[in-house]
Amino acid sequence: MHQTAEHVQPSEQHRELGAIIRAYSDVTDRLKQAHDRLTAEVARLSGEIKLKNAELRRKDRLAALGEMAAGLAHEVRNPLGGIALYSSKLERDLSDRPESMLAASRITQGVRDLDRLVSEILDFAQEDRLERQSVPLGSILTMVEDGAAHWSERSGATLLIDPAAREVGVFCDAQRLRQVLLNLVINGLQAAGAGGRVQLTAKRRGKETQIDVWDTGPGIPAEVRDRIFNPFFTTKDTGTGLGLAIVHRIIEAHGGTVRVTSDAKTGGARFVMRLPNTFETRVTIEPGSESDRRRVGSAADRS
Repeated sequence: MHQTAEHVQPSEQHRELGAIIRAYSDVTDRLKQAHDRLTAEVARLSGEIKLKNAELRRKDRLAALGEMAAGLAHEVRNPLGGIALYSSKLERDLSDRPESMLAASRITQGVRDLDRLVSEILDFAQEDRLERQSVPLGSILTMVEDGAAHWSERSGATLLIDPAAREVGVFCDAQRLRQVLLNLVINGLQAAGAGGRVQLTAKRRGKETQIDVWDTGPGIPAEVRDRIFNPFFTTKDTGTGLGLAIVHRIIEAHGGTVRVTSDAKTGGARFVMRLPNTFETRVTIEPGSESDRRRVGSAADRS
């Protein structure tokens, strides 16, 4: 009897000890998993905070730049009006002297170019409000097609709009979104060139509407993509660098995002916009943003 008890007792102790060890190991594993999850979450939140801080710094810089640019534009516009008046008068007076009239017409054209730049600066800098409502994207795309027709003929490139995109609903300021899409389409047509194409698609993604515009052009170098939406940054010989900055401000004012990548199929530039389908009725654009564009075609810059 005593021998049997002596043999049973150690076995029970071993089982108890094994259970304790397994429980301890299980708790340790759960603690390690919780620690790993917390570490990953801290890293994620740190990344988001870093990104948000960078966005805030960018907004502050853009606001300051917008205020400065607006003041400068107003000062330039006043004498510019007088120059335009006298240059057009000079053209008329020199109508009987072709060579001299040509020089005067070049002055007039230069004034028009400066006036266009001033208008774009004021568009970028002026505070305005968005009026948003739910609309079918097709009504906006019809206006984009009409506005892009001249540029398609001029560049020799073709605009292709996915028929399904017309049925997608979007919550936006229709005029501002038209401005954005027309700007991107014109950029794409210019980049694609003769025989090229620009494609536009749209779809609902949960609580967002995603709109993609991409072209078969040479694309945007990876090293400049981080600066592509900065005001006055351009890769064009004649660009002002405000077109894409205005695009960014309009999408941002909608509470959305816009990014540019290289299209995997065509190698050209792909602009991806995501707009939230919220139910706010008015959104204020902070100083440093754009007003409605009065000269859409002239501001089509691949910044």
